[in-house]
Amino acid sequence: MATGTVRYWAAAKAAAGIAEEPFDASTLGDLLAGISANPDLARVLPRCSFLVNGAPAGTREPRSIDLPEGAVVEVLPPFAGG
Repeated sequence: MATGTVRYWAAAKAAAGIAEEPFDASTLGDLLAGISANPDLARVLPRCSFLVNGAPAGTREPRSIDLPEGAVVEVLPPFAGG
């Protein structure tokens, strides 16, 4: 199990009520399952993209993405603008 930091942006930050928090998880899927305990955040997560140490998770299955020790996971909801 790795420890690291999850950072929330925009609507995910508002839903989480915090900008970042530590995590203990082996995979991105484990991390998402843990943070989904917050019902407000659980509603936002399906629309989000994720970066693990700056690399996009893309469309890969979250449980297939191992999290290294000290990882930073960014939770990025869709951004509006132009």
